[in-house]
Amino acid sequence: MKSRSEWVHLKKNSELLLLLMPGALLVFVFSYLPMFGTVLAFKDFRYDKGFWGSDWIGFDNFRFFFISDNAWLITRNTVGYGLIYMLLTTVIALAFAMLMNEMGKKWLRIHQTAMFIPYCLSWVVVSYLALALLDSSNGYLNKVLELFGMETHMWYLETKPWPYILVSAYLWKNIGFSTLVYFAGIMGINQEYYEAAKIDGASRWQMATRVTLPMLSTLIVVLLILAIGHIFVGDFGLHYFIPNNNGMTFPTTDIIDTYVFRALRVYGDIGMSTAIGVYQSAVGLVLVIAANYVVRKINEENSLF
Repeated sequence: MKSRSEWVHLKKNSELLLLLMPGALLVFVFSYLPMFGTVLAFKDFRYDKGFWGSDWIGFDNFRFFFISDNAWLITRNTVGYGLIYMLLTTVIALAFAMLMNEMGKKWLRIHQTAMFIPYCLSWVVVSYLALALLDSSNGYLNKVLELFGMETHMWYLETKPWPYILVSAYLWKNIGFSTLVYFAGIMGINQEYYEAAKIDGASRWQMATRVTLPMLSTLIVVLLILAIGHIFVGDFGLHYFIPNNNGMTFPTTDIIDTYVFRALRVYGDIGMSTAIGVYQSAVGLVLVIAANYVVRKINEENSLF
């Protein structure tokens, strides 16, 4: 009887399942099939011996990475940037979303368009905009510093300014999308809550802090849990193209993703690159489960699973 009822349920939702198929196929091909490649993290891969014929070396690829000088540096940079991006994006996007909720429709459309356009630009395009700003000879930023009698900088040869430059570039490009997500969440809040608050004499600030934020708490927590899982997955485009892959800036710009790409391109070491990728994915999975466990302990309704 149970199998019959499941078949009836599937048949009833066949059109929805058909719509799901392209997305599910995409995830299977690009997210699940490549998992077979993780076996290379435990092998001394050689092209002449192939995928299955290469020698099994256990955790040597992981050991080679962790005893190198770069392991701490790129792990620190990846986690540090990930935390800053996650926290600043959440706070600023929430603030912008609540401000947009107070705007008229005409200004709302203008702000939505202006904030969303950077999200559609590729990091390659943004890197040329950054070059126009930061070029040591003809960059606009040095021209402005000269105008005010301040010291100019060789931006692409210095390490200290890059945390500020990368964080600014990330927020400029991504804050619009996150703002729209939170704004969509605000639009879903029942307007009767606001009307009741107005009748009770609540100010705009009180409505924002005592109605909007509590009603968005589930959305905020879910997005934070997902973001925590990506702390170990750095933004390759941002950290590769904006500093122009300049070795002088590596101490403050290099992350796991750019290190893996360079290891593959320069050294062709597929085993070590795969080992770093496995390490990245495993820590990301642990972080998601741990964050969800903590949230579940605090408030079960806000947990992701």
